[in-house]
Amino acid sequence: MPAYRPLVIAGQLRRQYLLPPNGPPMLDTPGGNLLYAAAGAHLWDESAEETLGIMARIGEDYPQEWIRNFKKNGFDTQGIKILPESIDLRTFLVYTDIHTAQIANPVSHFARLGLTFPKSLLGYQPPEEKQDSRARQNPDSPRLLDIPEAYKQPRAVHLCPLDFATHMQFAAAFRQFGATAITIDPGLGYMNGNFLLDLRSLLQGMTAFLPSEEEIRALFWGRTTDLWEMAAILGSFGCQAIIIKRGGRGQYLYETETGRRWEIPAYPTNPVDLTGAGDAFCGGFLAGYAKTLDPLQASLHGNIAASLNIEGSGPFYAFDAMPGLAQARLLSLSEITKEII
Repeated sequence: MPAYRPLVIAGQLRRQYLLPPNGPPMLDTPGGNLLYAAAGAHLWDESAEETLGIMARIGEDYPQEWIRNFKKNGFDTQGIKILPESIDLRTFLVYTDIHTAQIANPVSHFARLGLTFPKSLLGYQPPEEKQDSRARQNPDSPRLLDIPEAYKQPRAVHLCPLDFATHMQFAAAFRQFGATAITIDPGLGYMNGNFLLDLRSLLQGMTAFLPSEEEIRALFWGRTTDLWEMAAILGSFGCQAIIIKRGGRGQYLYETETGRRWEIPAYPTNPVDLTGAGDAFCGGFLAGYAKTLDPLQASLHGNIAASLNIEGSGPFYAFDAMPGLAQARLLSLSEITKEII
């Protein structure tokens, strides 16, 4: 039998309280960047079951039934570390319109919408925005010791937004494990000018770096406003491809070795809920790159994964997509993607 070589995605699991722009509230349901990214990858992973390994840290109060359901959906869950304590993994998100989301003041938003405030959300505080430490990991970030033996021969690895120290440690470890590809979606805590030089170490030998336009502009604030110049600088740090996620305007792709540039439009669709779109893109990119070893094809896979994700709510919405729909969209998108000469 061939060696077990999973795709591996490390990130965060959350207990999601979501008031989407359309549709009913989703109260205390599975969420977090890890699930949206894993779902985006799962859309394209046509291998046997449980070839997609997921890594996160949770407390003993996290619903075990959810983990069993992750496994039923084809995810290998042995990378989920359950700590012998309770951990507050609640996250609140409300949309005031299709493009505008807020994470604070849940009581006022429930009242505004005429909804009963859930007791399980009492005492919730939005996450504090702060700059990362270069040496200390966040308490809920996965650790190197959490990596199962089965994940130490990975096909490809994606690191969801986490703190800088975790990204540094995991990038180095999985590079030693011989991953074919390692992709990184940066965390907000280090996408500022103070960390620009630190990215030289992080990006060395990486396959792809996938910031949003807002994040990369924050990183280069006061230095340049040219997105392609930003991409070229980051590529020069030793990363093969820089992909800038631009929401409803699609993505920019910069290939470092050749200097080639592509503008990929967002697949035209009617968005219902934008939650997790960027994570779904990254998961789709990972699976696409593992199949093709081509950053352009990987970007197209990510784009389509995001397009299916935003047509409904929750990380698993796209699982019910019509068979063949993703492939049909992929072909259509490839025909309208332009290389910038």
